[in-house]
Amino acid sequence: MSERVIDILVSSFPQILVRGLLVTIPLTLISFALALVIAVLCAMIQIADIKGLKQLVRFYIWIIRGTPLLVQLYLVFFGLPDLGIMLPAFPCAVAVFALNEGAYCAETVRAAIESVPKGQLEAGYCVGMSYVQIMRRIVLPQAFRTAFPPLSNSLISMVKDTSLAANITVTEMFMTAQRVAGRTYEHLALYSEVAVIYLLFCTVITWLQRLGERKLNAMNGGNVIRA
Repeated sequence: MSERVIDILVSSFPQILVRGLLVTIPLTLISFALALVIAVLCAMIQIADIKGLKQLVRFYIWIIRGTPLLVQLYLVFFGLPDLGIMLPAFPCAVAVFALNEGAYCAETVRAAIESVPKGQLEAGYCVGMSYVQIMRRIVLPQAFRTAFPPLSNSLISMVKDTSLAANITVTEMFMTAQRVAGRTYEHLALYSEVAVIYLLFCTVITWLQRLGERKLNAMNGGNVIRA
């Protein structure tokens, strides 16, 4: 590796890392938090078998899971202006990532809720709880323990998927690397560098996932019903 390439990598590393900390990570966390809200609502609607809403949720999941994320980004960012709806790049990316990930996480949460023994629901009703109280105090805490590993994997995938936001002008890590590569023509070195930074972020999340799993496994598995 030549001295010129090393100098380019050293000078570009802070630029790429800063965009990762200021754009990529916030984009991931905000989108994933909204995705979890969407996922829980969609899962509860399906479990409760609310007529009309259940079919609407299934249609939403079918559409999102059956179309590419990149196409969804283009439809919202470049397509909606044809209808007079214009969104800034970052909020557009947040909305699309949240809706996309929410559809996948909804199935994860639904499966986790269905894994909770039905006797827990009956026990909640016996002590006078409402459906919402049973879900909040009994079912969802147990379902969360089951869903934690796959949801963590979804978060890791989202960190990498945020690189697609460069296609709608969001200046995150990958676009920053593209701009530097366009000036210096050192594509292999710079794209390898940004790949290492993505790997670093995902490694940290993986470590946090393992820590969270150990904490959840160490928790007391006793009676989850609280007065």
